[in-house]
Amino acid sequence: MKYISTRGNTPAQSFEDVLLTGLAPDGGLFIPESVPKIDHEQLLAWKNLSYAELAFEILRLYVGDSMPEEDLRDIINETYPVFSHPDVAPLHALGDNEYVLELFHGPTLAFKDFALQLLGKLLDYFLKRRQQHVAILGATSGDTGSAALEGCRHCKFVDMYILYPHNRVSEVQRRQMTTVPGDNANSLAIEGNFDDCQNIVKKAFADQSFLPEGYQLVAVNSINFSRIMAQIVYYFYAGLNFIDNHEAVSFSVPTGNFGDIYAGYLAKKMGLPVDRLIIATNQNDILHRFISNNSYSLGTLEPSLSPSMDIMVSSNFERFLFDLFEGDSSRVESFVSNLNNNAQQVSETEWNRAKRVFDSCRVDDDATCAIIKEVYEEYRYLLDPHSATGVEAARECCAGSKNPVICLATAHPAKFAEAIERAGLETPALPEHLGDLLEREERFTVLPAELDAVTELISKTL
Repeated sequence: MKYISTRGNTPAQSFEDVLLTGLAPDGGLFIPESVPKIDHEQLLAWKNLSYAELAFEILRLYVGDSMPEEDLRDIINETYPVFSHPDVAPLHALGDNEYVLELFHGPTLAFKDFALQLLGKLLDYFLKRRQQHVAILGATSGDTGSAALEGCRHCKFVDMYILYPHNRVSEVQRRQMTTVPGDNANSLAIEGNFDDCQNIVKKAFADQSFLPEGYQLVAVNSINFSRIMAQIVYYFYAGLNFIDNHEAVSFSVPTGNFGDIYAGYLAKKMGLPVDRLIIATNQNDILHRFISNNSYSLGTLEPSLSPSMDIMVSSNFERFLFDLFEGDSSRVESFVSNLNNNAQQVSETEWNRAKRVFDSCRVDDDATCAIIKEVYEEYRYLLDPHSATGVEAARECCAGSKNPVICLATAHPAKFAEAIERAGLETPALPEHLGDLLEREERFTVLPAELDAVTELISKTL
């Protein structure tokens, strides 16, 4: 398996190189040179596999010859026992043909654990083999940071710097980042929004001259394809429950950066029978505006009750554009580069192709609270605000459909007290392993939203 850049000016890379590079040197994102295809007979053979067994079957297709298969199997078998549910990603039925895929049973109570618990172990493996130290630099709108710090804090060859928007994440999200023990964990509160954090990270990757000799940056954001790769697995794990009758399923995905739903898109390309991929956004709705009106344009980023989706520039959308533009890297670069100046559009034919795969829905804070309350009163099931947007979007987009629709529950409701209380409900207690989180000592540094401020701190502390 080789990987190419969406911008077309980087030689094909191995999985190991992609893992340790993150953003391509030409500014693009790495994608597989070809997507593995799975036929119906193979899908049936996978139906009764455990989560770890299924993960091995899928991930080995993307890792290729970068490591022996037995080493990959060992890493996977060490990754998922830390999840608190025996099924790792259990499927919970709500109403007729309506399901919730619970992705919050990992150590930090968010779907990011599926990839970042694995990433930490992959980094340890390759960096030990290379005897190389790296600096992880990541931006988070809430959940990636804590999952990255938790997943990589034991890595012997890694120092971590996680940027998050100051005062724009929930208290639980913040404390999960700022209370991580270890000298290699650094939480940086940036006086701006997530897009500011993400922009700093991308600029730092483009010019790494501030690093000490021998160091390089590694990405933990979903610009790193290893994140996408790991998330493909739970689409198969859920969808295979309905494979006996060749039944296609739809997935409703709360998303801001397009990474999680892009993993679902790859699962569909691989051969999983998927009817619709539903993009659920909050009021920061750039993706919904593209799907509904063929207009991809910047707006004002607004704080919301679903802060992990408070993103305006959806980085992973570039990966889908590469397919939409049939591999025309110059068009991809032009589309992305001109976003700051004008609303971007695609041709009518291309827009219709996108709409054959994706649907979308915008769910504001009031509607989010209403669906949290409605689902709880009807089913005694408590959704976090991000998962609530997914359920509402599914009901809007799949009304009357006879196909099952699976809503991705991306975080535990205990992380978002404000939304739960605004819905008129009681916030559940944090799980036992986080029971004292609000009493733990915090460590973080507040910095302006400036590249030089971040790079100077990193260079002084490495």
